[in-house]
Amino acid sequence: MASRRSRSRARIPVALLVLATLVIGGIWLWYFVRPPPQQGAPALVPVGFHDLPGWNANDPRAALAAFRRSCSVLSRLPPARALGVRGYAGNGADWVKVCAALPPANGSSETARNYFESRFTPVAVGNDTQGLFTGYYEPEIRASRSRHGEFQSPIYGLPPDLVTVDLGLFHSDLAGRHITGRIEGHTLQPYLTRLQINQQGLGATPILLYADDPIAVFFLHIQGSGRARLEDGSMLRLAYAGQNGHPYTPIGRTLIAQGALDRAHMSMQAIAAWLRANPGTADWMMDSDASYVFFRELPVGDPTLGSPGSEGVPLTPVASLAVDTSVHPLGVPVFIATSAPDADPRKPARVFNRLFVAQDTGGAIKGIARADIFWGFGPAAEAIAGRMKSTGRFYVLLPKGVAARVAPRTELPETTR
Repeated sequence: MASRRSRSRARIPVALLVLATLVIGGIWLWYFVRPPPQQGAPALVPVGFHDLPGWNANDPRAALAAFRRSCSVLSRLPPARALGVRGYAGNGADWVKVCAALPPANGSSETARNYFESRFTPVAVGNDTQGLFTGYYEPEIRASRSRHGEFQSPIYGLPPDLVTVDLGLFHSDLAGRHITGRIEGHTLQPYLTRLQINQQGLGATPILLYADDPIAVFFLHIQGSGRARLEDGSMLRLAYAGQNGHPYTPIGRTLIAQGALDRAHMSMQAIAAWLRANPGTADWMMDSDASYVFFRELPVGDPTLGSPGSEGVPLTPVASLAVDTSVHPLGVPVFIATSAPDADPRKPARVFNRLFVAQDTGGAIKGIARADIFWGFGPAAEAIAGRMKSTGRFYVLLPKGVAARVAPRTELPETTR
């Protein structure tokens, strides 16, 4: 389980550009004077498809469908746009070529496999780097258009005073990094924290719905999107619209530090059970996470897909994942070799080797071999996502021409934040 999101953009008045430039200038200074990567930093090592555990047993059709959606974005990239930290994933023109060669939709698993094998080369991220993989899903909440009875917890739309600066627009090496806040006088200040929002409200910010359960709303924030069932039985999507800019603080970590929960048995389900069993301190515990997410309302559309991720395309269950976008570009195929819990908690974890597409990001997703798997909607997805925390190997699939330029042991920074 890991928190999502850093997606939305706000239109920035011209008067703010000077302020943004000053902020960005300080970051550039840090970027260019920081020490070079340490020797032995994680490397990009081209390998063969036969080196991917379980590749031939994997059915890549869902990943191909997800990649097809990503190609609707990749195909519009400027040809010279560098992708990934230090441009390791090539440029826009490289990805336009592989997107142009997509096979017809609804082909066989063999057709999908042949496409990836003919157009891409797998690249291992580090010889000995162990990836960390968690899961997320699309929760369902009960809500009303009006505040009454048990429906008291507001679900906010995007605040009109929220300002987000995409630093990647100013320098490619800052791709995936943002500054978020609000203008007070002539300065950019941090936005309100979760505690401040819950205590003060948000004034002119639209309230989309009122939910019947503040704990369910808290987990909606962690997942970053969900579905709301209204009183008349109809369903709508609550898609990510923005975030207050404060870092995500996992309350599970706080509960472990206080001795309230055992690390060995930590899960989303265990956290939810603790919050419901401790109503006197549940609000304080949730407010210890300063991060706060804002939403936008969408029709459900295709119920087999998720809400749009950071890339702007609908997420595909067990084929889309979230990555650290300061390292990896959205749209890149990623093969993961790990294990995953069964939907039945009484059953042991199973080997889980699968091809995904990076289509999302999240506040807790930091690192070169860190990923959050989207499991979809429903009880099974919730059961798996809430308990997943696995280690394994992380491979990126690069277009063959790009992989040929990636020399073995090309270094990536251990951390980019």
